[in-house]
Amino acid sequence: MQMVYSADNAAAARSLQVYTYLYTSMATFWVYDYTCSLHQEWTFLLLSRWSKVKGLYIIARYVPFILFAGHLYMNFIPNENSDKCQLLNNICSCFSMISVSCSECFFVLRTCALWNNNRIVVVTAVVTFLAVVVSSIGFAFGTTATAPWTTSAIPGITGCYQTSAVVQLFIPFLLLIGLEFGLMSLTLIRAIQSWRSTNSRIYTVLVKHNIFYYACGLFFSGVNVLTLLLFHYGYQAMFQDFQFIVLAILATRMHLHLWHTDRHAHGSSALVFIPLSDISSAGSPT
Repeated sequence: MQMVYSADNAAAARSLQVYTYLYTSMATFWVYDYTCSLHQEWTFLLLSRWSKVKGLYIIARYVPFILFAGHLYMNFIPNENSDKCQLLNNICSCFSMISVSCSECFFVLRTCALWNNNRIVVVTAVVTFLAVVVSSIGFAFGTTATAPWTTSAIPGITGCYQTSAVVQLFIPFLLLIGLEFGLMSLTLIRAIQSWRSTNSRIYTVLVKHNIFYYACGLFFSGVNVLTLLLFHYGYQAMFQDFQFIVLAILATRMHLHLWHTDRHAHGSSALVFIPLSDISSAGSPT
């Protein structure tokens, strides 16, 4: 006898399928990107000296592998236990927060470097960054902890989703929009102030990277706000980790490019990279 399912059950099942396809595509693209940049990456890891920035790079680069493993397990393994779904989601959310925090930290440091580590700019940027991180963690875990998880009523559809709307999750993305808009404004102000007096290639690369990264962050944060407000089921969360993965790729790729640009500028035999906190002295206007 053929079972008849409600429109809600069919919509929820379809959202889980789309969610699974998206994560599978992201994981495939992440592995492809890693493979394509393997030579550049290991050159950087082996030849650059250890620093806080290198530690940030390693975390931002390799945490998404754990994130993908957790989400793909949750999406593909049949699971009827809502508590297990909650636990897996909390674990994945922790790694998502770590990934996006490291990516943003790269560009907080870069923006401070553009301002020659001006004390006011550094304190303002760091305090704002920490406030956004702490507030986002509070909103994210406080909201998802009270929303029940369920699985699809249709056999053969794996994965879990939250049955009630969690629109409050758009608040962390609004905070991220505020942070990135502020950092982008600082970058643009500094670039306008020094565009005539600076001929450093590293300085130019730094400014272009910053602006492009912030523009992407603002765009995807806006998409996530709209998605959380307008959609339901698995559709609500499908672009959250997509944004974090894109930002991680941009942050690590841009750092590799900056490191290799500086290395070639100082000779291919140079084994030391100028830390991002010191780029201001290398690329600042004279």
